[in-house]
This record gives sequence, structure tokens and C-alpha cells, in this order.
Amino acid sequence: MSAEHPSSPGASTGDLPLLGRDHSILAFNWRVFDWACRRDVPLLERLRYLCIVSSNLDEFFEVRAELHLSAKLGQEQQGLYTAASFDALSVAIHDLVERQYALYNDELMPAFEKQGIRILSHGERNAAQRRWVKQYFEQEVRPLLIPVGLDPSHPFPQVANKSLNFIVRLSGHDAFGRENDIAIVKVPRALPRLIRLPESLCGKRRLFVSLSSVIRAHLYELFPGREVGQFSQFRVTRHSDLAVDEEDVTNLRTALRQGLQHRHYGQAVRLEVSAGCSEYLANFLLRQFELPEGALFRVHGPVNLVRLNQLVDLVDEPRLRFPVYKPSYPAQLLPGQSIFERLKSGDVLIHQPYESFDAVLDFLREAASDPQVVAIKQTIYRTGANSALMELLREAVRQGKEVTVVLELKARFDEEVNINWAEQLESIGVQVLYGVVGLKTHAKMMLVTRREGRHFKRYAHLSTGNYHPATARFYTDLSHLTADAALTTDIEHVFVHLAGQSRLPRLNRLWMAPLQLQRRLLEKVEALGAAAAAGRPARLVAKMNALTDEALIRALIAAGRQGVKIDLIVRGACMLPARVPGQTDNIRVRSLIGRFLEHARVFYFRAGDEEELYLSSADWMNRNMLRRVELAWPVLDPLLRQRIIDECLVAGLHDTLGSWELQPDGQYQRVQAAAGQPPLSAQAALMERYGLGDARGG
Repeated sequence: MSAEHPSSPGASTGDLPLLGRDHSILAFNWRVFDWACRRDVPLLERLRYLCIVSSNLDEFFEVRAELHLSAKLGQEQQGLYTAASFDALSVAIHDLVERQYALYNDELMPAFEKQGIRILSHGERNAAQRRWVKQYFEQEVRPLLIPVGLDPSHPFPQVANKSLNFIVRLSGHDAFGRENDIAIVKVPRALPRLIRLPESLCGKRRLFVSLSSVIRAHLYELFPGREVGQFSQFRVTRHSDLAVDEEDVTNLRTALRQGLQHRHYGQAVRLEVSAGCSEYLANFLLRQFELPEGALFRVHGPVNLVRLNQLVDLVDEPRLRFPVYKPSYPAQLLPGQSIFERLKSGDVLIHQPYESFDAVLDFLREAASDPQVVAIKQTIYRTGANSALMELLREAVRQGKEVTVVLELKARFDEEVNINWAEQLESIGVQVLYGVVGLKTHAKMMLVTRREGRHFKRYAHLSTGNYHPATARFYTDLSHLTADAALTTDIEHVFVHLAGQSRLPRLNRLWMAPLQLQRRLLEKVEALGAAAAAGRPARLVAKMNALTDEALIRALIAAGRQGVKIDLIVRGACMLPARVPGQTDNIRVRSLIGRFLEHARVFYFRAGDEEELYLSSADWMNRNMLRRVELAWPVLDPLLRQRIIDECLVAGLHDTLGSWELQPDGQYQRVQAAAGQPPLSAQAALMERYGLGDARGG
């Protein structure tokens, strides 16, 4: 299967139209879908990639679809958001969803069956299995179901975002002699979506039943005295991006917690039903949720493919997974060695997940227990509900340290977790700050102040990724540990600025958004253009997750026209049209998809013999440049700089296993190895270099 998908025109820069952001996001999901299609990928991992695409589409609808839908419904049209944009997106997404379910039904499920793994429908279950399922239904499911027959006193119930539900059409009369024919059955989220049958009923196979098939088989029992006719499972996706007017609230945490109560019931933007759902029921639901036909998705299988991740977790079969990868402890550190002492001799770089995030935890652990440490300051964007790092911060407080945390409450879909952490930390004396009104604090930094003799010395950790021990196992990021006085002083200034909202002093090394990051990047790009125009060799290589900032895109196009050789490694959305003859001939864009999620942000600039390399928390998006607190910082150690160039940039530009190149027509074409050569995987090479286990399959 091909993952190519056409782009759509978007904003323009000069005479060159940019690529559409939303279609570029969908193109990224086609590239992820391609991994689900690859037969050399282990079977459970193929299913996982399929689930990732579905999860990404959920978020796309929750965040990106509302403006297109409003334009379609004639409520509001803003720039690129029109009825036509809704129709174009609808066609593109329906195409992708149809391919997903075709892969699921025609390839993945038959492949699982060959491995003795099967999800049994009601019609495929034998008598003994049906008896067990009926007992399970009676004991575990039925007590939690309350069917609602619709009438004037029983209006359509509130249906939560992405929840599983059934709609049923009944014949006959209800207990009061009325002919109300529609009933809704809401399925609680607490129930598992896949249930494994006992081994005694499976023979030598591993058999499962889906919760939807369990309920479907016993729907009639929920309506005694009525005949169940048409029915369908359904799922509605709602707009879920929280909007809080920070200027108009007294307590941001309280306002966000109140907003979370309503998130699950925002405007409906998508309706998924079973493929066999009748026109009568489908139209009834469309009217109920006030959705146009283009928002209806008829699917040949479960309405929520994301929940099939449970199958990946339930099947303990190493043959069907990527080989276990065990990261090594960072090569520049020794377990048990004082990291503070090590940093006195130079900076340390940790390339995650090839090297273990445990070293970052060890840095904080040493700071929490060291009697000479007096203060710890840290930003938190995402860290997870169960976080060893947060426990270490609590331990630091117990050890008498002054702990300050700038915790971003508005981290999308992590708001509730972060609110809970804020309350827990405040309850034990941590100074918890919520950043700057109107800006998300997305920068990743930790600053430790230590008394050494008669003076204080600072040690810092900066990162391209989050302080999230779980995602650190499969996100590629760079952690930078340093005792550099100029850099740590800058970090101190940023923390003071965020806490007191005082004027930020002139920074020595850091670039900070929204104050100067975009301007500094534009200056670097324009300087390269000037160097190229003057006949000097000029080179720019940048690695990021998304490129959608129009000012930076215009600067890149202009620099390319002046002769700068530009390579961009952009995992996700990219609005810059590359390799357009006479326009962007000098610009190549590639996307790298693999076993791990490429997440590091690396920016390399070279004019003649002068080269600079920056790491950053920021993608080149307008929101990162102007509506977030972000950091970029230079790597000055020549050995570490060359290591980053080799491992993040050169490796990515030579990958032929998971790379795609953006073509002049806006489509992505998979990069192929040269004839007779095996494909090269940048990720597998790094796993081989750093890992303690088997790195094959990456």
C-alpha cells in the first residue's frame, strides 16, 4: 500500500503557494500508516501503528476540525476554513479510514489468525463460549448499562467524547403503551474493550471477544417486551481544545478544572457508526449532533481502533514484537559517579532513548539528596500520572531544598494530570508557578544551585523533550547537562522572569520565545543567504517536528534562492513546498518515521568555515515562536556538536528505511536504497551503537 497523499494549496509567500497544514498533517498519518502495511514489521507492531494513526486522527478532529465544520455549516468562514476545505478534508480522511479498516480486516486479522490469535464474533463462538460470554455479560456488563428510551421526558442523553454507545430501533410498545422507537445504550469507559476467553475454551489458541460484540449479542435482554430491530454501535468525536480567558480568571487552575468538566461534551465534529447502520439511524444521529453527511464515517469493524492497543498488551508473544531494546547508561557518565563533579570537567549529552533517561533522574536524585544543594528549579510540560521525577521533587522538599516548579497547566490533554500534580506539590511546600498569562511554558529546563565553599555554583539540564520517564523510552530527544556559567546564568534569569514577570536581562547564550527566538532564527537564515549571495558556501540543516511558521518559511525560500543548500528533516506537518523548479531547487525536505518517535529539534548553520549548532524545545511553528515560552541554546563543545551532527542530521539524511522525501507536487515519496544495497536505518544504527540488547527490527 502507498502512503502518498496529495496536498492542498494553503497560504502563499510571494508567487509560491504554501502547502496546506491540515493536509500535511494527514500526509504524515499516511506515512505512519505505511508502517502498519509493512510485512517486515512484526505483527503486533503493525497493529500498534494502525492504532497510532487512529489516535492521531482522533486528536486531529478534536483540535483541527471545528473551524472547517463551522464553515461547512455556514456559521463562520475564516481565511482557509471554508465549506470547500471541509469537503476536501472529508474526502481525504474517508480515504485513509477506509484503507485502515481494509488493512485491519483483510490482512492483519487473517495474519493474527494464522498465529492462533482471534477476536471471535458472536456467530463464530461455540455453545460453551457463548455460555461463558453470557455469564460475563450478566455479571460484569449488564449491571452497568442503563438503556434510555427516548421521549419528551427522556431526551437524548449526553454522550461523552469518543465513548462507545449503541443506538437501537425498537418495535412494539413500551410499558406505557407508547410507540417510542429509539433507545440509546451508553457503554461505561471502565469496561475493557477486549476480553480474553479462559484457556479451557480456547484449545491451543488465544481467543478474545470484543465488548461491543458481547453487548450486541445480548441487546434484546435490555428491552424485555420489545423487539430489537435496527441497531448500531456509534462514537462521536467532539471539539476538545480547552479555551480559557486567562486575562479574565482569578485562578487559572480552578478555571481549567471547571473547563475539564465540559471537555467531553464540546461541539460534535465526527460521527462513526457500524458499516451496516441503517440510513434511518444514521440520519437520526446526524440530526441529533447537527453534523453534515461528510462528518459520518461508516466503519467495517470496531468504531474505536485505538482500543485495539489492548490486544498488543494482552498478547505475550515476543516473536510478534520488535526485539526488546535496553538503552545503555550515557557513555559520558559512570553509574554512581557524582554528576556534579563530572560536569566540572565539561558538558554531557544524552541521546534518548538510545541512552537511558535514568541519568536525568540520577541528576535530580543527587540534587535532592546532596546536603550542599540549596535550590532546585524546574519546568514541567508533560510528565505523566505516575512520575518518578515528580516523586524526586517531593523528596527534595523533604530534604529541605527550596523547590520551584513552573508547571504548564494548559498542556493539551494533560491538563488534569498537571492540575493534580500542582495541588500535590503545593500541599508540601513547593513553589508552583503557572508561567506567563497567555503563553504556554514549553521550555524544558532544570536548574540546581549548590553551595561550594563560599560561593554558589549552578548546574543545569536542558532538553528538546519532556520530563516524562515513560515517553523517554520511545521519543528521540537530546538532554544537555552543563555547568557553563554563562548558560546557567541565562537559565536563572529565565526562571526569575517567569516567576516575577520582571524585565528579562540580555541573555548570553539562550534564545527565548516569544521575545527573540523567531528573530534570531530569521537573522541566522538571512545571514546564510547573504553569505551565499557573496559567493561563500552556505549550509542549513534543521530537524524538527513541524514547519508551519510563514515568516521562517519565507526566509528559508529566500535563502535557498540565494544559493544556500538547505536540508530539512521534518517529521510531521511541513508547509514549505520543496524542490519546486526555479523556486525551491536548493531545499530538500524529508520525514523520518520509525520504531521511535523522532522528537529532537536541532538547527545547524554553516557559512564558509564557521558553523553553529543549536538545540531547542521549539518547532518552527507560529505558536512556538509567538505564543509559547521556548528555548534554544548553542552546543559549544566541538566533540558534542559533531556527535549531534553525525547522530541526528547525517544519519537522518542517509536513512533509507523510514524516510520519505517531499516532492514538488506536494506528495511524499518513500526513499529507496540504492540498487543492490540493503536499506539503512538511522534508528537501528544508533540502537546497535548504544543498546545493551538486540537492536534488529528498528
